[in-house]
Amino acid sequence: MTAFDDALGGLSTADWEGISANRLYSSHQWLGLLAQDGATTGAVHGRTSGGELAALPVTVVADEPNPFYRWHDELTARGLAAPASSGVLAGPRRGYQTHLLTAPGTDPVAAAEAVLAGLAELAGVAVGAPRVAMFLDTASVVALRSAGVRAMPVLLRPDAWLPVPDGDWDTWLASLPSRSRAELVRREVRKFAKAGYEVTEHPLADWTDVAGRLLTNTEARYGHSGDPTGRQAFLRRQAERLGPAARVLLCAPPGEPPLGYCLYYLWGDTLFLRSAGFDYDRLRNAAEYFNLVYYLPVRIAAAAGARWIHAGVEASEAKAMRGAVLRPLWMLDLSPDSVLAGQDDALRAANAEQTRKIVGSSSAARRAWQPAAECDDFGVTPAAELS
Repeated sequence: MTAFDDALGGLSTADWEGISANRLYSSHQWLGLLAQDGATTGAVHGRTSGGELAALPVTVVADEPNPFYRWHDELTARGLAAPASSGVLAGPRRGYQTHLLTAPGTDPVAAAEAVLAGLAELAGVAVGAPRVAMFLDTASVVALRSAGVRAMPVLLRPDAWLPVPDGDWDTWLASLPSRSRAELVRREVRKFAKAGYEVTEHPLADWTDVAGRLLTNTEARYGHSGDPTGRQAFLRRQAERLGPAARVLLCAPPGEPPLGYCLYYLWGDTLFLRSAGFDYDRLRNAAEYFNLVYYLPVRIAAAAGARWIHAGVEASEAKAMRGAVLRPLWMLDLSPDSVLAGQDDALRAANAEQTRKIVGSSSAARRAWQPAAECDDFGVTPAAELS
């Protein structure tokens, strides 16, 4: 069996669940969904000397439709050397989350060595094709570099996480970093309540067409395709693959069709916000977005005992204003002959510049930016230390 014989590279579902844990975008359900897109997908895996399993999803990339996953464009935009645009993507192709997958207690460096060996032996890929991981967490970057990856990582985007403390809504409000933030939230909740909307919760399977249309409205505001067909089909596949875990909140004036939705997944100890969309001409200027996408999910997460809300990679300042912490996500060229090897000074400078763009002039983003200590070696420091 080869890495591309199925979405899990030949591993059993039980083995995969043992290493993917609470990571929605590395779950066998999500990877099975991505395998339906027509790309050549699979996984590399290996075992440490102690017998522990380690793995990474992989996809053969020829023409990547999502610009956030185009490693060549990300690098050239920074004025850096770049590997060829086609090759092997290490990590899930959608979701902006990649982790080195191991069971708890496994030595991460040994796990990284096992995965790198699998990547080196990957069959069915052109000789010399790059192997590039996108949207890696910092711990995985550190393990892979300790295992022999020569290239410096490249800072891509911030990943927003809202902590959910033990308790109820008032406990969460009290956890916000300032009174002004809490008052902002209270005002937006009052505006939403005054608008008189009805909010209901449903399985995604019952509302894929409506959600796809509303999502298309939102995507069109940012210059993307106005055809809902593909988005509706992807939502239907999510409902089929993820089943009852795929839930939607619907917002509607009484007796009218929905004017907004939010799709989320409760997965392990995290509520993952997946997508949202609105009929903007019908909104009442009542902070509909923040209530449907943040405040109501906070209540749901707290009631379910979840510890985090994963809010994704865009609109960082708005998320920081509402209590999110921001962590770096990375690109790492895993190719043995990476064109980025030996370019450490240029990469550190590029990472420092990207950090400045992330925190910008926003005091909320500066306070929310929380790179791990290891990031300092990559040119990424806490915002307070930037010149």
